[in-house]
Amino acid sequence: MTTSDELSAAANSESIEKLKENMNRVEELSKRLADVMSRKTPHNAALDGPNQELYARAATAYWTEAMQNPAKILEQQVEYWSKSVLNFAEAQKTLAGQMGSADDGGGAKDRRFSNPLWESSPYFHFVKQQYMTNADAIRKAVQDASELDGKDKQRLTYFADQIIEMMSPTNFLPTNPDALEKAVATEGQSLIDGLENLVTDLEANNGELVVRLADESAFELGGNIATTPGDVVYRNRMMELIQYKPATETVHETPIVLFPPWINKFYILDLKAQNSLIKWVTEQGYTLFVVSWVNADASHADVGMEDYMQEGFLTAIETVKDICKVKQVNAVGYCIAGSTLSLTLSLLKQRGDTSVKSATFFTTLTDFGDQGEFTPFLQNDFVDGIEAQVEEEGLLRSWVIARTMSFLRSKDLIYGPAVKSYMMGETPPAFDLLYWNGDGANLPGRMAVQYLRGLCQNNEFARDGFELMGHKLHIKDVDVPLMSITCETDHIARWKDCYRGVQQMGSRSKSFIVSESGHIAGIVNPPSKKKYGHYTNTDLKGDSEAWMEGAEYHEGSWWPRWNEWLKKRSGKQVPAREAGDSGYPSLMPAPGSYVRVKANR
Repeated sequence: MTTSDELSAAANSESIEKLKENMNRVEELSKRLADVMSRKTPHNAALDGPNQELYARAATAYWTEAMQNPAKILEQQVEYWSKSVLNFAEAQKTLAGQMGSADDGGGAKDRRFSNPLWESSPYFHFVKQQYMTNADAIRKAVQDASELDGKDKQRLTYFADQIIEMMSPTNFLPTNPDALEKAVATEGQSLIDGLENLVTDLEANNGELVVRLADESAFELGGNIATTPGDVVYRNRMMELIQYKPATETVHETPIVLFPPWINKFYILDLKAQNSLIKWVTEQGYTLFVVSWVNADASHADVGMEDYMQEGFLTAIETVKDICKVKQVNAVGYCIAGSTLSLTLSLLKQRGDTSVKSATFFTTLTDFGDQGEFTPFLQNDFVDGIEAQVEEEGLLRSWVIARTMSFLRSKDLIYGPAVKSYMMGETPPAFDLLYWNGDGANLPGRMAVQYLRGLCQNNEFARDGFELMGHKLHIKDVDVPLMSITCETDHIARWKDCYRGVQQMGSRSKSFIVSESGHIAGIVNPPSKKKYGHYTNTDLKGDSEAWMEGAEYHEGSWWPRWNEWLKKRSGKQVPAREAGDSGYPSLMPAPGSYVRVKANR
């Protein structure tokens, strides 16, 4: 008969063996970590934060305030000391079994602090309360820096918020009860798995830490995402042109050519059948062509905006016209491709070329006068750093773009996923949207600098004109019938900024829509979901506030409304066209080869 002592000894022996096994894995993973970090390619330090001048100006402003209004500074300090003492007193009460009910500064509403230990444990309660107090003190100090100009204050606010997010106690193992509980429950296995996830992410990005948001093994291009049938009918060094198979017996005579952004992959519009805009467009009776951009490498270092226009936009338009035997196309541009479509339309106008019958813009900026949330990254210290980096490498690497976008929502896109992956040891979810989000693309160095300097910083297209291809391109030259679809909570291309650009375009026929939700969900919004509604208003004379005040709300997707608008500009019905012709044979099935090229691998 086995005694309880023998059972206990066996269990203890098993735990020790498990611990030894985990320690061996730690040693192995540590070697891999050291190896990948030793091979990390250094990058320009300016990409990691603002130059010291910003902090120097902030310190000067704070010192000036202290000299001119010392009572205010002392009041802030006394308030900070008072709250810190109260936090300590609360912890003492909890130890004595006399938990108080002090205001937690909003922590209870924060998903990071949902574990009951944040309230019941004196240690964790004090840590949380003091973090909230520190965060509040930092925000107030920045808010009261009255000597800083608008942009400096906006940047300082942003970077102060980043410090606050980074220093959250949930980001550190000793002050994260969820991670500690899981480590104990799994005998440290969760920490081993987390270290494995960390090393794997570093190895995948040449030593740069880019948190993997989705399980990449769960998706296959052409298998369970990007599955709408079609064929690559043209290819050059800049793009593959995909013609999608018709889904109706007849189609509108005028074809559609859709230009997605080259910062990301086009299949955001074809993730799965249920929400595929590409599939839906073919089902409405259109001949649809979609550009799949090349994932830039060192050979594209000297590629500029003019190359995207000539070898991308203009070539695609001419190829589509040739295949379909028509004189005009309806063009669609998404995000940066919408901005470049606007440049192309200005060029065509100045050349007297009427190849584009109508233009549709998805979340497209053309007036960059207000840089919005990107202000912290569009000042000279950052852009100088990017320019120096691309001069050395010839590319703006995808991780730079991904990191910048992620830091705009760092709690949800950096720290939250990092905690789950690296401290909790969880496998990233099999989420197609997050998979796409992590499948970024490199940008040609010359093009990136042109875009950042000429459009984003100097706003030349909406001001005096953007010089390109022997022309001075201007927003007022965009005079084709147009529809602009924007998104209410879009933080990348804010709808009010998109509206300001549309107002300046020369077209006499303009339609403007604001969809509910953000940059992706507001566009990828199929009617079958019945999820997000949209706003319309035909009066574009007033400012954005006046437009929204007079707008009519409609339930459901904007897709059918766009279809009704597009049908009127798409000609008669003709027999459905199969992909390509004798001059443009199928090169391979959709989604093609360019979309499969991974960045930073």
